[in-house]
Amino acid sequence: MGSSQGFNQTIETEEELRSIIGFPSQLIRNKVITYLDEHCVNFISKSPFLVISTADDAGYCDSSPKGDNPGFVLVLDEKHLIIPERPGNKKIDSMRNILSNPRIGLLFIIPGMEETLRVNGKAAIVKDEELLEKMKFKGKKPLLGIGVEVEECFIHCAKAFKRSNLWQPSFWPDKKTLPSASEILSDHSKIPNQDVMDILEDSYTKRLY
Repeated sequence: MGSSQGFNQTIETEEELRSIIGFPSQLIRNKVITYLDEHCVNFISKSPFLVISTADDAGYCDSSPKGDNPGFVLVLDEKHLIIPERPGNKKIDSMRNILSNPRIGLLFIIPGMEETLRVNGKAAIVKDEELLEKMKFKGKKPLLGIGVEVEECFIHCAKAFKRSNLWQPSFWPDKKTLPSASEILSDHSKIPNQDVMDILEDSYTKRLY
């Protein structure tokens, strides 16, 4: 076995990988479609949250959450959708990646539903005022949009959500035991915790749109 990034035993070929994992069933092989059909459009219309995956031309990857009211992603037609870019931290990781590498993956989630919708394709940064106007919320247009030309769509099974019990409140940890975002940010940024708390409060209450 070869070694990679400090791991002693790794898989080096797809043949070896398949010998362990096996091959997908006919259902899995046939479930991928190349356009947004009525089922995909309905799913997206009910989704308030998705994760965007991108990589730059050197292969450095990023996953970024996007959330808003259900249906915030605008479906233009069976091959195109657009995601509004609301005010954020201005790191613009996804958009910087798209400028050098347009490949993109989307994972749409509906609260309480354990299956997810995956969409893959090519992305562009959109500044079309007519399209941005359609995604206005609380009187404010998004700053830009991430447009996606759809190449693959498929429903993803519920096993990960079932194993994690993500939607089962009885499995949720006590809030008092959860990590503190402000403490983490304070330690990482070397900014006093109270200042970080004030920054977060201002961002969450005044700069969502």
